[in-house]
Amino acid sequence: MEFTLHDTPLLAYQGDGLAVGLFEGQTSLAGELAQLDDKLCGQLTEVIAEEGFKGKAASKVTLRTAPGWPIRKVILVGLGPVEKYTRDTARQAAANAARAAQSLKCKTLALSLPVATNPAVMLQAAVEGAGLALHTFDRFKSQSTSDEEGPSNGLQTVTLLGSASAPIVPAAQAIVSGTLLARELVSSPANYVTPECLATEAQTIARDFGLTCKILEREDCAALGMGAFLGVAQGSDMPPKFIHLTYTGSGEITRRLAIVGKGLTFDSGGLSIKSAKGMELMKFDMGGAAATLGAARALGELKPPGVQVHFIVAATENMPSGKAIHPGDILTASNGKTIEVDNTDAEGRLTLADSLVYAEGLGVDAIVDLATLTGACMVALGNDVAGLFSENAELTEAIQAAAQAAGEKVWPMPMDVPYFESMKSIVADMKNIGGQYGGAITAALFLKQFVAKTPWVHLDIAGPVWSDKQKGYINKGGTGFGVRTLVAWVLGT
Repeated sequence: MEFTLHDTPLLAYQGDGLAVGLFEGQTSLAGELAQLDDKLCGQLTEVIAEEGFKGKAASKVTLRTAPGWPIRKVILVGLGPVEKYTRDTARQAAANAARAAQSLKCKTLALSLPVATNPAVMLQAAVEGAGLALHTFDRFKSQSTSDEEGPSNGLQTVTLLGSASAPIVPAAQAIVSGTLLARELVSSPANYVTPECLATEAQTIARDFGLTCKILEREDCAALGMGAFLGVAQGSDMPPKFIHLTYTGSGEITRRLAIVGKGLTFDSGGLSIKSAKGMELMKFDMGGAAATLGAARALGELKPPGVQVHFIVAATENMPSGKAIHPGDILTASNGKTIEVDNTDAEGRLTLADSLVYAEGLGVDAIVDLATLTGACMVALGNDVAGLFSENAELTEAIQAAAQAAGEKVWPMPMDVPYFESMKSIVADMKNIGGQYGGAITAALFLKQFVAKTPWVHLDIAGPVWSDKQKGYINKGGTGFGVRTLVAWVLGT
């Protein structure tokens, strides 16, 4: 799909569809929209009244014009209250308009949204919303939706009416591409997205966008003492891959950052095996890795100057076998700390332990990890909100601001040190799981043992990594959660 910017007046546009955003309570049309209503002999006012359209967020109403008109369909999309209008409102409205235009068989669409406060930011958000909303994942269908419809039948061109500099379109498309990469990795099955597949994807990103890539094999990880990661990996027939991508911007490097993603390409639970119900979704246990690679792709295309970013993924499966770790085994992480494995299904934190030690050894200024770590976080925050754990106020504030700009929900959670008492072991430095309650907190406190001094944020994304519903610019399946937040954090927007 092609996106263009144009300062064409609303009344001068000619094409299949015209979508206009209206604030809640804006029932009396004004300006160009009132003039359009006059030309349509009051049909807009009439359809607003008939359909009870109030301009509420996520609402819409459509009108088919008379034959011979230069616009076939007019779409009014609700923006909600004017005081709550944000860049994510623009994303949601653009997604709403794009979906409506697609269902109305429009090939071209013009979109008019309020952008006066910050045209570049708002229009970029609109491109993101439309691009994400129309994504379909049909790689594994024998006849894809796009084949059925034909390449000429879908929405082909979206023109944003407003004034902003041209670079916003490629910038938005880079962010969309990174998010869609993460979505497709999460949605794909574990017999396709293997540790080797993630390593190959990282190498492709490095080749295409000028990053450097290092893949550590099992023996390399052993030489670095990564006993926690390799303990999880030993139950699988697939060789583990430790991925280290590096983006280095032009000019003087003033910020050095690390992003760590949990990369369990399938999590059976190991010998502490999960129940069969729902196990098919354990392909999404590499959602943190997917977001990490998606951010790497987006930033590689955006090429921000003055920053170096390390992208780290310890990729493996967690499988039951004659070689798998047992409950009660003791593993030694690369910082020398020993871990009694109380439950082999608390494996993600073991892989992250060695990943965090490795990341801190790079001498970075800050570390952010993303992991589908605990069901407990989903119990606390539901399916739409990620838990944010950190003891660094400045980094917490930066990630919260980035998430708000990205339209991704995070919520700060406590890190009550006394909770770590439930993870004390009589035979090792710690156990890998705590008591019955506060599981998301104890998991974060476990990870804290592997970051000595560097400012660090842990994001538990178990809830928002997957969606069973279509909502806004989110489709069913993998959501790509985290990519836009990470990009906004690195860019400082």
